[in-house]
Amino acid sequence: MRKLFSMVAVLGAVMGAPAAWSETLADAFIAAYRNSNLLDQNQAVLRAADEDVALAVARLRPVVQYTVQSTYGASEIDTPTGSDWNDGLTTTLNLSANLTLLDFGRTKLGIQIAEESVLATRQALVGVEQNVLLDAVSAYVDVRLQSEIVALRQSNQRLITQELRAAQDRFEVGDVTRTDVALAEARLAEARSGLSAAEGDLMLARERYKAATGAYPGRLAALPRAPSTAGSLDAAQSVALRTHPSIRQQQHQAKIADLAVALSKADMAPTLSGRAVIGQDLGGETGGLGNRSVGLTFNQTLYAGGRLSALYRQSLAQQDQARAALRQVAVVVTENVGRAWAGLSVSAASIESGDRQIRAAQTAFDGVREEATLGARTTLDVLNAEQDLLDARANRLIAEANRYVGVYQLLASMGLLTAEHLRLGIPTFDPQAYYNAVRNAPATSTQGKKLDRILEKIGN
Repeated sequence: MRKLFSMVAVLGAVMGAPAAWSETLADAFIAAYRNSNLLDQNQAVLRAADEDVALAVARLRPVVQYTVQSTYGASEIDTPTGSDWNDGLTTTLNLSANLTLLDFGRTKLGIQIAEESVLATRQALVGVEQNVLLDAVSAYVDVRLQSEIVALRQSNQRLITQELRAAQDRFEVGDVTRTDVALAEARLAEARSGLSAAEGDLMLARERYKAATGAYPGRLAALPRAPSTAGSLDAAQSVALRTHPSIRQQQHQAKIADLAVALSKADMAPTLSGRAVIGQDLGGETGGLGNRSVGLTFNQTLYAGGRLSALYRQSLAQQDQARAALRQVAVVVTENVGRAWAGLSVSAASIESGDRQIRAAQTAFDGVREEATLGARTTLDVLNAEQDLLDARANRLIAEANRYVGVYQLLASMGLLTAEHLRLGIPTFDPQAYYNAVRNAPATSTQGKKLDRILEKIGN
């Protein structure tokens, strides 16, 4: 516990230290962005979605395969002198190529669906980035808040200790009763308990900070000026409807549903494919003989038990579902903007009323303590006035912390809490780089080396 007291004392002493010796909020943002396992996880999800485009593109290309088959056989044959066995090893090599020539747009629709899935996944990644950065600022502010609460509790404990000594002195001269001393002792025990709880909250805040940024907080600098948001609630909601990643993601999901309807129609159309085969006998008595063949296949499903019709109806229902989901996401996003805006208003009002409450509580405490020295007030009156002042100061600190975090919550609800918008000045994940490298389904060694370099860069 003494170590924790020392830690808190040092933390309080450096709150006003120069910025060069302090960890800033921007540092916390950068650490959270670089060390987030959630971002790493979802970046990998996006790269997997990029490969779906490559898989879809590959369906437009021929599939070339070779088969080598060796067969050992023995057969009994009749000869002039009786019967004999004929055995031998036959080895054949077949090289085949299959290509879909016409599928009435099914493959191209599959590519478009994969591309829309990539765009939707990118927006999901932006949403994760917002949550990571919001956790970072919330943890940063919480550590500072809990540190200030601890300092406030320490000051309160010192003040009550002084009141206890004063009550003991007055008891010795007969100005107060033993009850006054006991009240002061009880209040001091309560203050110590409150300090222990505050120190525990600080420890929890430090753990939360580590989870958000990857390391325990050092010397935290003063909070910078909060970023600007929007001039009005309507303006904030308008920005959110255009930029929020949840809306953009659902827009791509709705587009996927539209394409799925077209794909279910195309699945009812025929398919024309071509096949070429080159065969060569590599051994046996017929060694050296080969074969060549080229063919076309035209097929269409005439009846599948109603499966194709059911899939089409299902795609229509999913289309309606996606469109309704898009409308609902817009409702939720605008509601969240309204909540964040209202929260800022409440916090601002709480700060204003808290300032008035602190001034009034300070005046009341000073007056009650002065009157107590003259015998016009009891020890309990002084202790109650001190508690009122403590509560007013603590509430003011909490309101200020809520207001500051509320600004970033509003930014997140507008879809603007990103490393780019905050101008952190660090290299960020480029979703286009990997996509550009794989979208054409590369297979050559040169392209493979390019992918290796991109993956290495992402890993760093």
